[in-house]
Amino acid sequence: MGAAPAKFAWLDGKFVRWEDAKIHIRSECVIRGIGVFEGLRGYWNEKQKQMYVFRSRDHYKRLAGSMRIIRMPLPYGTEVIEQAMLDLIKRNKLREDIHIRANVYIGEGSDHTHDPAKMFVGSFVTALPRPAKKTVRTGTHATVSSWRRIDDQAMPPRAKVTGNYVNSRLAQVQAGLDGYDTAIMLDQSGKVSETAGACVVIVRDGKVYTPSVTNSILEGITRDTLIRIFQDDLGLPVVERSIDRSELYMADEMFECGSGHEISPIVSIDRMQIGDGGPGPITRAIQEKYLSAVRGKLKKYRRWLTPVY
Repeated sequence: MGAAPAKFAWLDGKFVRWEDAKIHIRSECVIRGIGVFEGLRGYWNEKQKQMYVFRSRDHYKRLAGSMRIIRMPLPYGTEVIEQAMLDLIKRNKLREDIHIRANVYIGEGSDHTHDPAKMFVGSFVTALPRPAKKTVRTGTHATVSSWRRIDDQAMPPRAKVTGNYVNSRLAQVQAGLDGYDTAIMLDQSGKVSETAGACVVIVRDGKVYTPSVTNSILEGITRDTLIRIFQDDLGLPVVERSIDRSELYMADEMFECGSGHEISPIVSIDRMQIGDGGPGPITRAIQEKYLSAVRGKLKKYRRWLTPVY
């Protein structure tokens, strides 16, 4: 076992050493995947000597929404977890780009109980160094998965539930075994939904399209960010609508976007080249604007940033 990736984590109200951050094996989150989470990004601005957490308040608002959907009564507000996140970053002395996980989980208790007195609901936060993936520059190769995206009538995709990501794993593992970097999943109606872990955006004839929030997608915060930047900075309105599989093959540019993936170009799909086989000009333009915004370089978007130090 290598060195711990961080000195401390935050677990149920206190800071603990990384090796002591443990949950019991009989916890509902372990045996049934009952928990919700958020993945956030923190960006280090070397010139300002400041760490900015991007759209923190919106992430914790979505966390509260996920808790509501699956009826998880946390005995304290998400602002407690948000403050713990900021304190954890400082305690770990992180001064580089990071990825943060904020989880709320059901611990030991009666099976599937709705009674708060009969279950323990806890939370934890981790923050680890995480530079951008190489594929942000080079692009990824995708396939349309045979695995369909979960449906709102079965496991609501707009709730960021731990167990939902078994669905993503099935698609991602199959894509990897078949020689692809990522998988694009279709919803139960056969329309484009999202990749195994991010939202999908396509560019065709100078217009930008992305699946609707009713196409079994997570209501992505990065997706929302890009829609605003496209319109306000690049003068390109984004059309949110159902997208057919065959439209993917006609795209001039395509990318997936999310807090973890950032903006990752998709340069081929089902071994058919997209555009000229590299990140396109509109993708590059939105990447530049986005990365400037998250690092505090654009004054108009500083309202989205929470400084740590």
